[in-house]
Amino acid sequence: MSIHHRFTIGQIDYANSWPLFYGLDKRLDQIESSITSAVPSELNRMLGSGLIDVSGISSFSYAQYAEDYILLPGLSVGSVGRVNSILLFLKEPLGQKLPATISLSSTSATSVNLLKIMMELRFHCKPAYETSSGSLESMLESADGALLIGDPAIAAAWSNKSLYVIDLGAAWHEWTGYGMTYAVVAARKSAFASCPQLLHELHRALLANRIHNCNHINPIIDKACTQLGGQYSYWDDYFKCLNYEFGQQLQDGLSLYYRYAKQIGLLQKDVTLSFLEGKQA
Repeated sequence: MSIHHRFTIGQIDYANSWPLFYGLDKRLDQIESSITSAVPSELNRMLGSGLIDVSGISSFSYAQYAEDYILLPGLSVGSVGRVNSILLFLKEPLGQKLPATISLSSTSATSVNLLKIMMELRFHCKPAYETSSGSLESMLESADGALLIGDPAIAAAWSNKSLYVIDLGAAWHEWTGYGMTYAVVAARKSAFASCPQLLHELHRALLANRIHNCNHINPIIDKACTQLGGQYSYWDDYFKCLNYEFGQQLQDGLSLYYRYAKQIGLLQKDVTLSFLEGKQA
């Protein structure tokens, strides 16, 4: 149940989402709100159960609860090509051997289902999947491949040079010609109904925060170097590859993703992107 005139906000606790959320608390001085940081799967659960009102969530989670949610325009984590932090690690290249078993990260629904779509429809392969929260090495003890997401994927790419790596953002774009949206910002329709003006104010704050951070990325790069390691040049390239504006190419790519997900049984219904202000795509 939403608290009247006070919004609880979920922010994704991965570097790829920092340009959306970094410094947001300073923009919310005049907005009654509180912020919770967590991995996408936890935020998916919290928004779905009404524990928070507005959140960055996995794009797949939006599809599951689309009748209960409204999207905030101009806010996403996506890429047209490389994403650099959604990576499939394989013992052998796909051209030599299709994987029989893939171990999956438990932290994001979108990427897991993106992998399943591409394995079945692009590579005509239906491996067995197992979920793991262990290290890359432990994930590969009983599997031919492992999917890592977010900051752990970046760290694994730096330290493992003997494995074959597929960037799912690049592979999706190469296959479909579209961008891919991994996370969106959604509000519960019940929260909007209880206080529409507050949600509009929060949306404006989030947009201003995104624009400022994308135009002043150096503090975020410094934070990444300090907290996660790596060189300035790596993080500069990393953030340039990501798209936070949820433009038409990303919306079209996400709609295609939803159609494919329904085609192979991951979703039961067609999904429409419904936005604040009544805009639809």
